[in-house]
Amino acid sequence: MNETPVTVLGLGAMGTALARALLDHGHPVTVWNRSPGKGDDLVERGARRAATAAQAVTASPLTVVCVTDYPAVWKVLGAVGDAVAGRTLVNLTTGTPAQARDTAAWAGEHGARYLDGVVQASPELVGTPDAVFLHSGPRQAFETHRAVLDRLGTVHHLGDDPGLSCLYDLALLGLWYEAEAAYLNALATVRASGADVEAFAAFAGGQIGHVAQAAPDTAHQVRERRYPVGPAPLSVHLPVVGRLRDLRAATGMDTEPVDRLYAMIERRIARGHGAEGFTGLIEELTGQEAERRNVAPAR
Repeated sequence: MNETPVTVLGLGAMGTALARALLDHGHPVTVWNRSPGKGDDLVERGARRAATAAQAVTASPLTVVCVTDYPAVWKVLGAVGDAVAGRTLVNLTTGTPAQARDTAAWAGEHGARYLDGVVQASPELVGTPDAVFLHSGPRQAFETHRAVLDRLGTVHHLGDDPGLSCLYDLALLGLWYEAEAAYLNALATVRASGADVEAFAAFAGGQIGHVAQAAPDTAHQVRERRYPVGPAPLSVHLPVVGRLRDLRAATGMDTEPVDRLYAMIERRIARGHGAEGFTGLIEELTGQEAERRNVAPAR
């Protein structure tokens, strides 16, 4: 069976892993990198090295771009120009939704189909089901090249808006950063009080698990903008958070994160929502306070 030729622009650790996975599945692969000297091992495996980015793009109906950031993407595509006409670009570079939409507009102006994407995996996982790829952009372009994209890992199409993949990527990264920071704060609280952090960890996993298990229900509440009381109303949460703040202050810890949380709960209660559940704090986070009796649920 003849496999689809694919071009890979950018041969950092991730770009190299992408090209290697495609070669392993029998795809003719053309590679190009901004700085020379990369890709020798790929050429030895059978890849073709192009002299310019434009030559690389014209070698295949599908081009995967994976460079350091969007300014680098734009520099590369500026050199490619109209060579992209009639072809599909898949950009796997981390950035913002606005940057993704701008790049999609550029591709459309130059006659190309554009899929944005992000990789939720380390390079060594590329080519396995554990490598998760989030794509956004025209569904038809995704389906046309689905067989190729499946070779790289587990792929998901999020929607036609090209900015969705970057949105999900940054939101998921933020979830990890902030959850990890919250866990570190908990460990710091235990350590500063002279207790054993490893003994505490056995209980911490269960507490984190409660958040994960409730994720679908929490999202539903946020979508509907209805915040049931759950385990306790905000009026009960407030003094508990206050005691946590006092404990951290007494052990010399930075109390800024819990100060912000306390202030949000206070504001929410002051606006008449003390009988609601903790999920209602999202209205304070987004700055879009709305009375439920006046705002129809989002659909």
